[in-house]
Amino acid sequence: QVQLVESGGGLVQPGGSLRLSCAASGFRLSSYTMAWYRQAPGKEREFVATSFKSGGTTNYAGSVKGRFTISRDNAKNTVYLQMSSMKPEDTAVYYCKGIGPGVYWGQGTQVTVSS
Repeated sequence: QVQLVESGGGLVQPGGSLRLSCAASGFRLSSYTMAWYRQAPGKEREFVATSFKSGGTTNYAGSVKGRFTISRDNAKNTVYLQMSSMKPEDTAVYYCKGIGPGVYWGQGTQVTVSS
């Protein structure tokens, strides 16, 4: 059974850091491009970052470039999103997405940036 499970969300103060994890099961992470998306209340889901399956290439939305880092551990079948210098506008539900022979979404994890 294919599954993506996000974890690591929570409440963080502005300027703080948080690391999200997305554990994949039922498929091999190395065969998939992996991405993070987010959806804030009342807004559409938006792209955050992606890690291409080959070559280690990554890409980021302009709003998070220089603050967020996507990485993967294919041996652990897990992808990460390290978030730093966080802002209130980063508050959203964060989703993991796998793109390959199939397309899969996780259930999301809530991130709240507030003092």
